[in-house]
Amino acid sequence: MTASGAPSWQAKGRYFETCSCDYLCPCPTSNLAAKPTEGDCTFAFAFHVDEGQHGSTKLDGLNVAAVGRAPGEMINGNWSVGLVTDERASKEQQEALVAIFSGQAGGPMAALSGLITNFLGVEAKPIEFKGEGMKWSVSIPGVLDQAVEGVPSPVKEGDALYIDNTLHPANPRLALAKATHSRLSVFGLNWNETSGTNNGHFAPFSWSSA
Repeated sequence: MTASGAPSWQAKGRYFETCSCDYLCPCPTSNLAAKPTEGDCTFAFAFHVDEGQHGSTKLDGLNVAAVGRAPGEMINGNWSVGLVTDERASKEQQEALVAIFSGQAGGPMAALSGLITNFLGVEAKPIEFKGEGMKWSVSIPGVLDQAVEGVPSPVKEGDALYIDNTLHPANPRLALAKATHSRLSVFGLNWNETSGTNNGHFAPFSWSSA
């Protein structure tokens, strides 16, 4: 248990995202202060938990997506955000996933709580998360279908370019990527982009309540 009496927890695995900004998204490189390239920003983060535990509840192998929209510069808040959780999860696992990935349980996602005005809710759906190396994808039928490919490093074959020391909650060090496609339809958010020019990132994540 933590000092507050809430269950202690940890979760680690892989994350990737796409957003509606053109590559390279100005948000991480401006500490969220730059205007999104389209004026507003629609985003979708996908997570696969390799190993996780919330109190006595195991979370290994489960998936989550956090989707949302910021109407302008992200630092100004007023975000709308919803969660899609893995339908394979038990009631206890669902509650743990929501607590961790909404920031209710503390950890990196809690740092965003002051920027979120509208919590759009939670839906449990089948989530297929795939990827390794430079290519990552997630499919949630009727809800989210997105994929990224890393931007190749000119000096290290098989690896991506990176930015580091960012404010990003998943990991301060992010691989740079481009979205091959992003299709989102849930919580009143609708987005369909197949140009191949939109921004993406991927990284491992390792969070805990401590």
